[in-house]
Amino acid sequence: MPIKDDSVIEYVEINGEQVPKVVVPAEITITNTLTGKEYGSAEEADADVADPATDTQSHHIRQDVKVSVAIHKILEGAVGKV
Repeated sequence: MPIKDDSVIEYVEINGEQVPKVVVPAEITITNTLTGKEYGSAEEADADVADPATDTQSHHIRQDVKVSVAIHKILEGAVGKV
């Protein structure tokens, strides 16, 4: 099951000015390439590697990251419509 991380707009101060920092949504999928099992977290995958009852080794763990990027309305003024 993919682990979803929703986008957030945060503001950071640069040279005394508040500037938007956009954190884009990401979906992380962690899969065992040996068994095809999809993990719910990195900790679950680590536990499988550490479990002596399984054949899973660290090189059997694959992590795919899907990042969705879009121009946010707050940035349209700076870059224009795309």
